[in-house]
Amino acid sequence: MRVLVTGADGYIGAMLTPLLLERGHRAVGLDAGFYRDGWLYEDGRKRPQTVTKDIRDIAAADLAGFDAIVHLAELSNDPLAQHDPRLTYAINHRGSVELAASAKKARVRRFVYTSSCSVYGAAADGGYRTEESAPNPQTAYADCKVLVERDVMPLAGDGFAPVFLRNATAYGPSPRMRFDIVLNDLCGHAWTAGEVKVLSDGTPWRPLVHVEDICQAIVAALEAPEEAVAGQIFNVGDDAQNYTVRQIAEIVAAVFAGSRLSFGPPSADNRSYRVAFAKIGARLPGFRCRYTAADGAQQLHDVFSCIGMSAQTFGFRAYTRLKQLKHLVAAGEIDGEFRRTTAARPSLVNA
Repeated sequence: MRVLVTGADGYIGAMLTPLLLERGHRAVGLDAGFYRDGWLYEDGRKRPQTVTKDIRDIAAADLAGFDAIVHLAELSNDPLAQHDPRLTYAINHRGSVELAASAKKARVRRFVYTSSCSVYGAAADGGYRTEESAPNPQTAYADCKVLVERDVMPLAGDGFAPVFLRNATAYGPSPRMRFDIVLNDLCGHAWTAGEVKVLSDGTPWRPLVHVEDICQAIVAALEAPEEAVAGQIFNVGDDAQNYTVRQIAEIVAAVFAGSRLSFGPPSADNRSYRVAFAKIGARLPGFRCRYTAADGAQQLHDVFSCIGMSAQTFGFRAYTRLKQLKHLVAAGEIDGEFRRTTAARPSLVNA
């Protein structure tokens, strides 16, 4: 398949594009280039050339000749989305829906959209949420995921097959690292400060999924027969990987031996949800989660050890999405609408 990956230079995209090439697909990347300052380690894998372009500027003519699109390119977490909700809705909701409509117009057959389990938001009853459960988004980021699903779903048909992957919270190493997600952040603090410090009491539930398992789910959604995936929503993760934040912290402290473990008072943040993942295993039998939180923490420990990661590297702005975008605005490289005001640096091409 000829596959366009938006967000190819991001945390997931940096792991997905080499996997697609290794499986024989003809991948092309597309990315706004905001996070190219951060490259934590070399892994020696081949990556495709990446076009530097904003998804808000993509037209049907740009998509001609592609068999599939994997759409990763959005403002990528709750703090960043809450920074300017108006802009979040413009990019994450309207930008994504317009991209899907252009894809259908260009006769792209498959559109894999990376949604999020954060759509379940606050599940006060403690029960497991399935794909049939009513969403309860608590943030602009999660609300946009729900709106994209709602507005792209009716486009299914006439040779266009959208698939919606509600990923659990990602973790694990990627060259284009993120330290603004829970397990990765705790591991970074454990390595650089010898401390696993949770600001809340750690009682909320969070399902986790390794970044490589997300990539495997995306590949499965691309390669499955159309009738198995068209118009379908899949939670991406494993039932056994529903953790409390306290359990995540305890896992990290066990891997980073000697770290001090501490917790704070109950938080005002009411996001807490457990998720059921039976559907993806039944409908995409080639998919299974291969990693646990303990595996991911150990992998991160090994990477940090290999590169001798310093506190300065851990705190570098490019590994935290909101910090990096604030830097680009302050430096005049992007404007208040997150549009480029200067020529973007070229993408990393390992050909």
